[in-house]
Amino acid sequence: MQRRPGTHNDSPKVWRISGEEQYQARIHHWRSSIGLDSVSGGKVLVVLPTLGDRLTYLEQTLGTVDAERAQVDLTLVVVLPAGAVQARSIANAHQAVIVEDPRRGISEAINAGIRAATNEEYYAWIGDDDLFRPGALTRLRDLLEANPDAVVSYGGCDYIDPQGRVIGTSKAGRAAQWLLPWGPDLIPHPGSMIRLTALRDIGLFDTSLKYVMDLDAFLRLRSRGRFVCTRAPVSAFRWHPHSLTVANRAAASAEAEAVKRRHLPQLLQPMSAAWHVPVKWAASIAARGVSRRALRLTARPPEQA
Repeated sequence: MQRRPGTHNDSPKVWRISGEEQYQARIHHWRSSIGLDSVSGGKVLVVLPTLGDRLTYLEQTLGTVDAERAQVDLTLVVVLPAGAVQARSIANAHQAVIVEDPRRGISEAINAGIRAATNEEYYAWIGDDDLFRPGALTRLRDLLEANPDAVVSYGGCDYIDPQGRVIGTSKAGRAAQWLLPWGPDLIPHPGSMIRLTALRDIGLFDTSLKYVMDLDAFLRLRSRGRFVCTRAPVSAFRWHPHSLTVANRAAASAEAEAVKRRHLPQLLQPMSAAWHVPVKWAASIAARGVSRRALRLTARPPEQA
């Protein structure tokens, strides 16, 4: 009889990942010790909202979701407008459950996808131009199953240009949890996994938010359990002017500041500008640096980039 993850008396503590081979060896040992085969374990709900206007990127994204099916039992839900005929056809070819976009913003679209869940235990999100790195969902799910008191797992995130070339990598690890209420949000939404029970407990994503619904959810989830992480990249965020948060950086920054302020103790809220202003300045400089790097890569021939 299979034991459920977390019930084994010798279940491992949280470990630091120092390399791909070490990670795979430890995961293999743990899964073998509790009798799990390569495609067992909790089922994952992957939600992908799209307007259906970036078909080439969408194909690439769905390809990386398909690659995860060999090791993860997953349900792919694609949320799109009724008029996105070509995107619907592509999604159907990738075994997606189709949910019609309620057209009340990105947060409501994601929530609509989550409400299509059946027997899944975990939630993961991917943008229609982002990518999962090989083994991403296995890595994130195994972290949660090895740590039953954890509600969120996350990893590093590559920033890529429109051609898919790596501009830089964010791998803040545990520091991201400490920075979450004060500094930049370094927990990537397309590189995280959340227990669905915990996500439902907090009422899903705040539909009044347009840019930082993930930041708000992470802040609310802190009271539900621990966050566990790996520094290894599990996703790639495509950095180009059409990415919602990149193209609307000022509005996203203002929304993030308001969200972090409301999660502070009431006594500290009036003083929040003392650290929000320098954080916003530093984040702006970092974002401009990534954009310059992306532009330089775009200007080069592919063989020189």
